[in-house]
Amino acid sequence: MKKTRKADRKIAIVLFNLGGPDNPKAVVPFLFNLFRDPAIIRLPAFARLPLAALIATTRGKSARANYERMGGASPLPKETDRQARALEASLAKALPDDEIRVFVAMRYWKPMSDVVAAQVAVFAPNELVLLPLYPQFSTTTTGSSLDAWNKVYKGGGTSHTVCCYPDVADFARAHAVMIRQSWERAGKPDSVRLLFSAHGLPQSIVDSGDPYEMQVQKTCAAVIEQLGPDGLGQNWDWRICYQSRVGRLKWLGPYAEEALTTAAEDGRGVIITPIAFVSEHVETLVEMDHEYALLAESVGVQPYIRVPALGIDKDFINALTQAAIKALEKTGICPAGSGCGKYWKGCAFRESVAA
Repeated sequence: MKKTRKADRKIAIVLFNLGGPDNPKAVVPFLFNLFRDPAIIRLPAFARLPLAALIATTRGKSARANYERMGGASPLPKETDRQARALEASLAKALPDDEIRVFVAMRYWKPMSDVVAAQVAVFAPNELVLLPLYPQFSTTTTGSSLDAWNKVYKGGGTSHTVCCYPDVADFARAHAVMIRQSWERAGKPDSVRLLFSAHGLPQSIVDSGDPYEMQVQKTCAAVIEQLGPDGLGQNWDWRICYQSRVGRLKWLGPYAEEALTTAAEDGRGVIITPIAFVSEHVETLVEMDHEYALLAESVGVQPYIRVPALGIDKDFINALTQAAIKALEKTGICPAGSGCGKYWKGCAFRESVAA
């Protein structure tokens, strides 16, 4: 009887993402988990927790209405699982002698890090790759997910962490191809402005040393380089804007609403693309497809073209595949691509080198 060959390595890949409520009753607990995170609201626990409860309760009704537009739940968990399965298949093809399993750990709703950490420990990998589905590093996203994971994972394996991949070629190409395809489907309009829309962040967090804004700029520059001139031989008219602002603090700008109004004043239509989101969820399906579309119509932006999120696009999955493979050659925390390129106080890679 032929013996089954033992795999050279057992590799666990852990994908980090935000998560999303899987039913209407989960909306308020999801929001509470989000706002109680000290990376999001930087106050002591005695002040942060009641504030988080207040915000979650206050925003619960409107948030539930938004999720009702998407069938009562966030599509992000299912989309992330599809990405995990696509990545697992891609890695199995690239590393046929290894046993590879891809896990998903959500930050604010199921499956959360404590449950997934136990599952990974049972799998007993000898190599562990932590891979965020946040392309640009922020202390509020990847940083928070890594902190949560490191507190609960008790299993074995040499750990390798990809902190970011803002300008990796395949990642930028995936965006460029989708932008061009969306523009072509709309009839190749010539008076349009390309808006790269990223999730916003309070300006105070950026000013404290968070590299997120700089990395968003890197991504956009890399995508523009991949796009080249438009089909009419012109350079793309493009801008960066930020969405999903909460509260009264000053956030990164210009806000998406302002960018749309400016486009109208300049006589431009808009192609808007989610540059920091890799999955469809409330910020794309409600904010972009409903709220911003209505605003664009009211201020006279024509056409208004929305580019899809990357999902399981082959170039994007290949970018994740290569990021994981290259991470296995290193230990600790490293970027895929150029990363920050300079010192930032909030940079996980710089902190790991200093340690």
